[in-house]
Amino acid sequence: MPLYEHVFIARQDLSNAQAEGLIEHFGTVLADNGGKVVASEYWGVKTMAYKINKNRKGHYAFLRSDAPAAAVQEMERLMRLHDDVMRVLSVRVDAHEEGPSVQMQKRDDRGDRPGERGDRGDRGDRGDRGDRFDRRR
Repeated sequence: MPLYEHVFIARQDLSNAQAEGLIEHFGTVLADNGGKVVASEYWGVKTMAYKINKNRKGHYAFLRSDAPAAAVQEMERLMRLHDDVMRVLSVRVDAHEEGPSVQMQKRDDRGDRPGERGDRGDRGDRGDRGDRFDRRR
């Protein structure tokens, strides 16, 4: 069966228990249609980049599933009809990664450090720019 990863955002005024209940509910929808949830994660309340339905924050949840396409379509249909779910994203993947998702890993485990600028490295004294001409002319 195909492998999928799903992320959905629920309304911010739900409690944590209700948001985790949505994860279980949509997992049973997949199971009823011949699929199974391999792993699920509750990412918590996060601030969104822009307002969705007058909400600035939302409960983020992540599911890894092994399900036929029909089961995924039915789950997405029910998510879009559900009043508490604001956004849904499902992506088909070749293989599930082992361990927690990037969102759940600690910053030190990912190799990111505050202030680190990626692959730019230390620029040093900027000697690669050459001499500047005299602007007082």
